[in-house]
Amino acid sequence: MERPSPRCEEILENRKQEDVLLRKTSFDLTMSQTRKKSSSDGETKPRTSFVNKFLRGSKLRSSKAESRNESNDLKTADSQPSDETQKTATLDTATPLTSETELGCQVEQFLQKLGRKAVDTCLDLSNCGLTTADVREMVALLPFLPDLETLDISWNDFVGGTLHSVTEQMHLVSKLKSLRLGSCRLTTDDVRALGAALKAIPDLEELTLSWNSKVGGNLPLILQKFQAGSKIRTLELVDCALTSEDGAFVDAAFRHLSELRTLDLSCNKELGGGFEDSLAQVATLERLEVLDLHQCSLTAGDVVSLTQVIPLLSSLHELDLSANKEMGSSSENLLSRLRFLPALKSLLIDNCALERETFTALAEASIHLPALEVLSLSWNKCVGGNLKLLLETLKLSTSLQVLRLSSCSLVTEDVALLASVIHTGHLARLRKLDLSYNDSICDAGWAIFCQNVWLLRELTELDISLRPSTFRDCGQWFRHLLCAVTRLPAITDIGMKRWLLPASLEEELKRLDQDRSSSIHFDHGGRQ
Repeated sequence: MERPSPRCEEILENRKQEDVLLRKTSFDLTMSQTRKKSSSDGETKPRTSFVNKFLRGSKLRSSKAESRNESNDLKTADSQPSDETQKTATLDTATPLTSETELGCQVEQFLQKLGRKAVDTCLDLSNCGLTTADVREMVALLPFLPDLETLDISWNDFVGGTLHSVTEQMHLVSKLKSLRLGSCRLTTDDVRALGAALKAIPDLEELTLSWNSKVGGNLPLILQKFQAGSKIRTLELVDCALTSEDGAFVDAAFRHLSELRTLDLSCNKELGGGFEDSLAQVATLERLEVLDLHQCSLTAGDVVSLTQVIPLLSSLHELDLSANKEMGSSSENLLSRLRFLPALKSLLIDNCALERETFTALAEASIHLPALEVLSLSWNKCVGGNLKLLLETLKLSTSLQVLRLSSCSLVTEDVALLASVIHTGHLARLRKLDLSYNDSICDAGWAIFCQNVWLLRELTELDISLRPSTFRDCGQWFRHLLCAVTRLPAITDIGMKRWLLPASLEEELKRLDQDRSSSIHFDHGGRQ
């Protein structure tokens, strides 16, 4: 066991001094009698656990001045207590406090051993390399943490197979609001034990079970335990090997999750088909703000169901449908209905094999998204040559901060159009712009773009990298880029992978680095 911290040593020393003081001084007999009467009537006031004070960062204050004042006050007492009274006082105050102090130091030593510190009502032991013995030690401390609100033991493999020892103590931390068990190698028995324990933590608002493959096929063991009036606001089930059967059951579980704000089912590749004709209950999630279904192998039937639900989710802020290839030919109606989401701030539809018709529907709907801050359409080849369909959105948007068009087969005309929009004063709030992996843009297109990019005064990141299989020499447009950089006060990163610089341009780049007080990271292909 590690040596107690200086603070713990100071607390222990203060307690020893208090014990000596209590033994040397007298107590008012009336106060002693009052204490005895309160005890006999069963009205003894419960004492706040030192561990709770410790976790809340409370400090035990004991000064020499206070000790002297207490001593002087006690010396003026009119009567002296009996030996029995004095022993009772010593047992009632000194011994339990010393025990609690030692317990507090034990908590601190346990956390120090794992490289963590206690913060308020949060116990964060994620990615600590917990052993089975550590889990047992943590469980032994739970009875002394009744005010705990957050418990995070994610990314600890040895939790798997031992979770029942934790869940059996859940009734002792009934105020728990956040339980994070991501990547813990949970077993089927762990999932079952967790489901049985949910009723003991009625205030739970966040449950994270991501990256636990055994959740797949067993999700009902948890979701069927949610009761009416559940306070769950965040449910994360990323890459849990969920099956289509799990997806079908999710619909039934939603009727008890009216407070749900975040639903993340992403990276469950076997979930496809589970939402067909079974998303009706999602419409009851009127407060849902984040819906993440990326890489879920959504089928055409899933898309149809989602199309019916989307217009009813008026509070939605973030929607991620990326990496669902079936959307390319079946999502025209779905994307057109995005116009009913006026609060939408983030829309990610990367790598969905969009076709011209579906992209047109998206472009027309995006005009009605005034709050949009993030728009990502990367890896959709149909954007190339058709960026003009987004022209009105790009002109009208006053909130857009992130625009990602990587690997969209953009052509010179697309970049020229983007430059024109920038030149007319639009996209003024843009902070991140990704045009990488668009190798068909000629030097003239890059020149037009670089001559106007300086107008994006809030830009922090720009990526114009080439594909991994492509290397090209930088043209004269690079000097326009260098000139623009000097007029971009917030820029920090410029991605230029596989663009080759001649020696003369590399020297100019070095001089730029030396002249500017803040550094800019140019990630380029090096000297020609």
